[in-house]
Amino acid sequence: MAGIFRTIYDWLLRMFCANCPTRYIVDAADRAALPVAKEELHELMNKETLNGIPLLVLGNKSDLPEKLSVDDLIHEMDLKSITHREVSCYGISAKEETNLDAVLHWLIARASR
Repeated sequence: MAGIFRTIYDWLLRMFCANCPTRYIVDAADRAALPVAKEELHELMNKETLNGIPLLVLGNKSDLPEKLSVDDLIHEMDLKSITHREVSCYGISAKEETNLDAVLHWLIARASR
């Protein structure tokens, strides 16, 4: 996101979803895109508006053979360095509907906090 879109995003977060968990979806089968995804995620997590807000990272395309495992995704995205908030990571497949129920339960459990 750049310029005006980031400003709009920040405003929407403050106005409508001050305590909503942050969801970040990456293509778990596209290793070349991970450095940019990692940089953008860590930049996003430094936003004051997101302090203390739970983070859910979803590695999509878990049905593909070249996908990263959840442990590898945690390592490649350097999720353990994100502190002062709950961080969870799931491998999902939108196509195969893998783990979507677990993600829904995770979101519902945190929506009432």
